[in-house]
Formats: sequence, structure tokens, C-alpha cells
Amino acid sequence: MLPDSIHRSGIAIRLRWLPLALAGLIPLAVPAQAARSLSHDDVAWLQRVGFGIDSASVARYRQLGRARYLDEELAGRNDSLPPAIEALINSYDVVDTPPAQLLMAYRDQQKQFKNAAEGADKEAAKKALQQYRKKLYQQDAQVALLHAIYGGDQLKEQMVWFWLNHFSVYAAKGRVRLVAIDYAEHAIRPHALGKFRDLLMATLKSPAMLEYLDNAKNIKGKTNENYARELMELHTMGVGSGYTQQDVQQLALILTGAGVAPPREGRPGRFGGRRRPGFVRDGLFAFNPNRHDFGDKTFLGHTIKGSGYGEIEQAVTLITRQPACAQFVSRQLAEYFVADQPPPALVSAMAQTFQRTDGDIAAVLRTMFDSPALTASYGKKFKDPTQFLVSAMRLAYDGKPIGNAAPLVNWLNQMGEPVFGRITPDGWPLDAAGWSGSGQMAKRFDVARAIGSGRNRLFMTDDDAPGSRPDMPAPNPPALNSPLYRAAIEPYLSEATRTALGKAQSPAEWNTFMLSSPDFSYR
Repeated sequence: MLPDSIHRSGIAIRLRWLPLALAGLIPLAVPAQAARSLSHDDVAWLQRVGFGIDSASVARYRQLGRARYLDEELAGRNDSLPPAIEALINSYDVVDTPPAQLLMAYRDQQKQFKNAAEGADKEAAKKALQQYRKKLYQQDAQVALLHAIYGGDQLKEQMVWFWLNHFSVYAAKGRVRLVAIDYAEHAIRPHALGKFRDLLMATLKSPAMLEYLDNAKNIKGKTNENYARELMELHTMGVGSGYTQQDVQQLALILTGAGVAPPREGRPGRFGGRRRPGFVRDGLFAFNPNRHDFGDKTFLGHTIKGSGYGEIEQAVTLITRQPACAQFVSRQLAEYFVADQPPPALVSAMAQTFQRTDGDIAAVLRTMFDSPALTASYGKKFKDPTQFLVSAMRLAYDGKPIGNAAPLVNWLNQMGEPVFGRITPDGWPLDAAGWSGSGQMAKRFDVARAIGSGRNRLFMTDDDAPGSRPDMPAPNPPALNSPLYRAAIEPYLSEATRTALGKAQSPAEWNTFMLSSPDFSYR
């Protein structure tokens, strides 16, 4: 006879779960709060606002209601992390060391390699430089993923990731890895929910973008159009929006002199010497008037007088107030959050908000999140590898801090979407076609098994190598079949997924089937 607790609050374990329940794979007692199942519309909405639900987000949603919950998310004030995760992040060199010092340390490593004697010394210096580069990239990726999984404002965390992909940089190029997290945390994060113009200016002035798209080499007499072209094509207006090759050329001239100026010991700036009036310095960004083309430019049908740094600000304002910019950015957002082919009416409404508010990102998102189109498309938007990994971690460990983020980076690499790893500046694909191939789905199953089995190194340190501690207990699978699961996921599973779960022979297998199911792969 089943215990009475199974039937409390009208919740009953369906017969198909009985074998698992009797085998001890599913807890028989259901806490009272689990009985308060969220509506399908609530779940659909919450799954889009954040990377994936956890107990804290569901509890806060129940407490605040949708309107206040959205207000708080759009305010973007909660950058809090669990203390253990914050301590882990702060232990990394890429966070604990100012970017200028990282650049100088990297320069010193390069000098040691260059000056080392041929033979063993050269090889040792080369290996040290490679290990240093690898360590910094690993830390970049770990910090980004830890913020995504544990960040208190999940909408803001998604927007940080969206903009990092929209304004993509490639960490393996030059010195980008040295400033990649600085780019994420000080160029992207403060403006992720603010004005699009401010965000664009912050990315324009970041050393990561200036290095990646070569504007640091864009000087008078040796114009480099790489960044100017991508700024218009990929960042703001899109292909076929009406700008011309001449506009690209003129924008490149406007951007001459905008570069990176890491400090040198005993010197105020990279360019040294007497500074000409009009020199602008902001962190590692420097506008050097000696390298700027001061001729007048005609850009997007407007004349911009040669005046120096102010030309850049004028050009950015012109771009962000183009209807094409409002349309392009709105469609990208709708494609990420709503559907591979978002409803044109929704995109139009978002673009109108963009123009009316002078590019207020939070206002544009509010238009989208208040639209019935958001929840109407629930279950049809395929998760990219980052969304899959972060949502799996949030469900499986439900806020429990991990001690080792290296497996996260490895899993994402295996699924083909490494952090800061897109070589081309177009960012990772936003549609299902980019991620639903058979090979990638096989990798996704492997990651689901690694997370669901608990047999991973997430809670180990470098000192806890396999076999180093005979007294260390075997890892237990995470408890995915939780009150959170029963309230927000189980009621809306497809029959195929229910059947598959009913065939699981162990908790680890049940977890693997759940995380690799079509239901979990879509949002």
C-alpha cells in the first residue's frame, strides 16, 4: 500500500513511476510546496527569462508575481553570487589582476621566450608561455560560466551572454584572452540592460574588440576597415540595410587613432612623448590624435567635421538612431529568446520601442516579455550548448556551489561552442540548425550523463586527483527528481519522455534520460 503522503494536496505518483518509486529511485514523500505546480504559461515564461529554472527563481516568482519579477530582472541590480562562487572567481588571475598588469606580464613572458637561448631553454620558455596562455583562457571561460549558472539576475546573465555573442571576440587572437573577462564584466555587464548606444561605445573602446577586429592598427594613411565593416554589418544595422561601401570607408577614417594603450613602467601612456591636445584616455583605451585622419567625412548622408574623438561619438549616435539598427537588434533579440523565425509583428513592436526610447534595451525586452508570442513558442526554441549546459547545472545542482569549474569548460568545448571561441566575428548561431546535428546531439548526451551521474570533478580540487584519497566516497547522482522538477517540469513532459524515464534502471540513468530528452533540449 502506498503511503498517504503520496496523495497529499492532490498529487499522486502515476502508475508508470511506481517501479522506480518502489526501487528507491524516486522519493515517495512529496513536500507540500511541490504540490503547487506552476501553470504551463508560467513555466514557459520563466524558462525564457533565465537560462533555466531553479528553486530560488521559482520561489521568487511565486512571491512577486510576473509583473514585479520582470521589473526586478529588468532593473538588473542583482549581480550577487554565492559566497563560495564569488571566492572562486576572485581567486583567478584574470579577475584578481588588473588588465594592464596582465598585459605587462604577458609581454614579459614573450620577452623571455624571445631572448631564451636555443635548445632546452627555448623549449622551456615556449612551454611556459603556452601554459600561461592556456591558464588565462581557462579562467576566462570558467568565470563566464560561473556567472551564468549562479548569477542572481538571470535575465541580466542571459543578456551578458547575448551581447558577448553579438559583439563577439576571439580569445585566441593576440592578447584578447588577457582582457576577455574585463570585456565581459566592464564593457558588457554594466550596459547589458541600458542604452544600446552606451553599450556600443563600451565595446568600441574595449581593448578586446580593438585588438580582435584590428582597429588598434587603424591609423591615418594605413586605414584598416575590419572593425568599421563589422560594426555596421554585424553589430548594428545588418546586411542590406542601406549603408554603402563608402559609408564603411568613411567610418574607418572616423575610427583612425582609436587604439589600445597599455601603460608602461614610468610612462603615462603607450604613445609617450608630448601629448597633442585631443588625446583621450579611458582605461586601456586611447584615442591618439597623431594617428587620426582629421579630414571631413560624409557618413550615412551626414557631414561629420574633422574634430577628433568627437567624430566617433557622432557616428555612433547616427548609427544607433537608424531605423535599420532598431530593426536589426530587435530581430536578433527575438531570435535568441523567442523563435528561429520570430513573428514580424513582435520584431516590429520591439523596434518601435527601440526608436521611441532611444535604444533602451530593458524597454525593448519588456515589449518582448509582455508579448503572448513569447510563451506561445514554448517548447519550440532549441537550446544552444551554453543554454543547455547552464540550464542542466541549474536544475541538477539547484544553487549548490561547485569547487571546480574546469569540467564546465571542457563540456562546452565538446559541444562545439567554446567561450570566446568563435573565430569569425559573426558570433555563434542563434538557430537550431547550428546545433541539432547528430554528432552534436551525441556529445550532448555524453554531457547529460556526466552531469546526471555525478561522476565528474565539479566538487573536486586539483589536489583531489583520482586515487589520491582512498577515503573519498563515490560521487552520488544529483537529485533531479526533486520538488522543483515535480512542480515545474514533470506536469508538462511529453509521453515519449515519460516512457523513457520509466525505463531507467538507476538514478544516474534517470537523470541522463531527463537531461538528454527532447523536452529538456527545447525551451
